[in-house]
Amino acid sequence: MTARRGMFCCLLLLLAGAARGEPVSVVDFMGRTVSLPAPAQRIVALAPHIVENLYSAGAGDRLVGVVSFSDFPAAARDLPQVGSFSAFSLEQIIAAQPDLILMWGSGNGSGALAKLQRLGIPVYVSELRQLADIPASIRLLGKLAGTETSSEPEALRLEQGFAELARRYRHARRVSVFYQIWHDPLQTINGEHLISQVIDLCGGYNVFADVATLAPRINLESVLARDPDAIVAGGMGSAHPEWLDHWHRYPGLRALQGGLLVVNPDLIQRPTARVLAGARDLCTQLQGVREIRDRD
Repeated sequence: MTARRGMFCCLLLLLAGAARGEPVSVVDFMGRTVSLPAPAQRIVALAPHIVENLYSAGAGDRLVGVVSFSDFPAAARDLPQVGSFSAFSLEQIIAAQPDLILMWGSGNGSGALAKLQRLGIPVYVSELRQLADIPASIRLLGKLAGTETSSEPEALRLEQGFAELARRYRHARRVSVFYQIWHDPLQTINGEHLISQVIDLCGGYNVFADVATLAPRINLESVLARDPDAIVAGGMGSAHPEWLDHWHRYPGLRALQGGLLVVNPDLIQRPTARVLAGARDLCTQLQGVREIRDRD
């Protein structure tokens, strides 16, 4: 009986150790080493795309605080909010009792990291600028939460999907593209933006890739002068934006010949796993434009 009791106690200790997990250490997107005594169990995420990527990593159930517009997947809408990505509450973060904070490097505001570090809670910084950063981020989040069995297959799915699109369109006829984020003021993206990389993946090229600012405001004359094969509308929702039809006022535009396109901005403007679906949609539409140009 004593031996059995001893074996039972050892088993309980082993299970308790497994539940606690081993120490975790990763390097975030600012080159900082983030160390935890065990995988995170209570996480606050300060950007909608980080919330979404945490779910993709299989760790959405660890979230105890998010910011406004954290609306995907649907379960994220019911989570407690600690403010917005640009105006979060330190008091509400503390009240959530997290053992890890995930912040957006360029989006949470200057000085945000220093403020969060003063709370004494480990802070991981996300800053996704390349397509490859999306699966890399999902892997890192999975490691931080101890959910690698979910995060690794998802990261591989994304990498394989992007690679397949690259192979398919690598030698395709190039299509010139103007990506319109907004209409008033008229706004686009430069070649450093992740959306521009998606355009390139599809065998297109961004006609404003050479502009210095990441998301520049431009004038109408510059769009007419560059006369793109396709105008892709982003905007704020999945519906066809009325302002895309405004381009019909300029009958000389090449884009009017089958090149006025719409992609759900949530699938291409957020650096999440859904970018693969957005890329597939855009690639298919640009292929249609390519076929029209080939017949000209």
